[in-house]
Amino acid sequence: MNLRYHLATGAVLAALLGGAASAKTLVYCSEGSPEGFDPALYTSGTTFDASEHPIYDKLVLFVTGTTEVEPGLAESWEVSEDGLEYTFHLRKGVKFHSNDIFTPSRDFNADDVIFSFERQWKADNPYNTVSGGTWEYFNGMSMPDLLKSIEKVDDYTVKFVLNRPEAPMIANLAMGFASIVSKEYADAMLAAGTPEMLNQKPIGTGPFQFVAYQKDAVIRYKANPDYWRGKAAIDDLVFAITPDASVRYQKLKAGECHVMPYPNPADIAALKAEPDITVLEQEGLNVGYLAYNTQQPPFDNAKVRKALNMAIDKQAIIDVVFQGSGQIAKNPIPPTMWSYNDEIQDDPYDPAAAKAALEAEGVSGLSMKVWAMPVQRPYNPNARRMAELIQADMAKIGVNVEIVSYEWGEYLERSKAVDRDGAVLLGWTGDNGDPDNFLAVLLGCDGVGGSNRAQWCNDEFEKLIQAAKVTSDVAERTRLYKEAQVVFKREAPWATIAHSVVFMPVRKEVTGYKVHPLGGHIFYGVDIAE
Repeated sequence: MNLRYHLATGAVLAALLGGAASAKTLVYCSEGSPEGFDPALYTSGTTFDASEHPIYDKLVLFVTGTTEVEPGLAESWEVSEDGLEYTFHLRKGVKFHSNDIFTPSRDFNADDVIFSFERQWKADNPYNTVSGGTWEYFNGMSMPDLLKSIEKVDDYTVKFVLNRPEAPMIANLAMGFASIVSKEYADAMLAAGTPEMLNQKPIGTGPFQFVAYQKDAVIRYKANPDYWRGKAAIDDLVFAITPDASVRYQKLKAGECHVMPYPNPADIAALKAEPDITVLEQEGLNVGYLAYNTQQPPFDNAKVRKALNMAIDKQAIIDVVFQGSGQIAKNPIPPTMWSYNDEIQDDPYDPAAAKAALEAEGVSGLSMKVWAMPVQRPYNPNARRMAELIQADMAKIGVNVEIVSYEWGEYLERSKAVDRDGAVLLGWTGDNGDPDNFLAVLLGCDGVGGSNRAQWCNDEFEKLIQAAKVTSDVAERTRLYKEAQVVFKREAPWATIAHSVVFMPVRKEVTGYKVHPLGGHIFYGVDIAE
């Protein structure tokens, strides 16, 4: 690590914390910089931690630490018998934040709800293309096809009308893409010629207000004094951006931060032995994978993909990279999720068979790229090391692998391209506890060019996941999803690598922090003992 950079970062953090000695300040040593502060534009957990969780609310919220949904900006809702109409009754008296360029003149109302979704949905909305306008979740979850209309019944009642039933609809609306932004702020910024401010100087209704951001160094927030659920126990929240896990550990040990994510697996035992640190842990609702580009030859051939999968020694990856904190993945959903198909047989590790299978398809002298993430994620603590192991495995069958990487935001953006060169190491932590959130978002046809990094659109698989969306019968959904996993394993758009245990080291003085099964780091409800 560059020592001068580390010291400079520390100086920035000290300056931000100066003058706040009497206030309760919680410092979170985050692993990376957010791509922006408008969660609807992105899918990265790093970005959601810095935007969705502190700054915004949704119509419905997940109870922290669970996948249970509770009322949020909607106090209550009703669903029609045919499952096509969802009527939300909005909470009154909810205040938006203000900043140095905008002060709201009204409370949250139905106009904000409609704007928050229509900007993602309608091409004629002036915000549809602002800040790139990719709306990766909205499109990947088939929302453009699902929504028929969003109607303002009155200032505090909104009706969503669907073209077909959607079993996980309520849970979907608790996700980051459904965060509610201020239409009044958006209109003001559009009039000023600076619509990108929604993504750079965010305003929401959430527990913390955005104060300042220095890229790759620090983000500062302050408690929202008017928060509708009551002011947060901590007064100031600081994200000290610290990409190196060893440095995060040292900062936590020294008391320079209170919570750190994604420790090195090799450090877990030492962390557990620290007298001032508690290591929380939970089996993760996640999967790490290598996504081939199935639209590029020879990776458009399922037999070639299956052959490459047989070359990967996944047990060695678990041993070396996860060091006991993970298990081999055979399916695209984790084993803790309902509808997991345990009857699936994983691809065996068999380099000789892999080489023979490639030869049978006329593939020889193959060179390929493997993309390695530059940051640690819950589903992959060390992507570079994993890529090196895969590189060595592929060499055994005569495949030459070049490892490439990019800055995290660029990595996520470039990897979406349909003409991308190379297989991408990525992964997923569930957003809502529903299999649809893995199978449809990551592997459905609507996600091609976005959240579907394999660029894979398979008619048989698509029919199964679409049929599962429209029935509320859990037994039938389970049957359909199990069948979809059979198709996935046969066609092999990914090499499934691992599911991991999530470890969260926190200082002993921190109270109320919960490991969230959906991967978010949430600081509302957290306190620091005096």
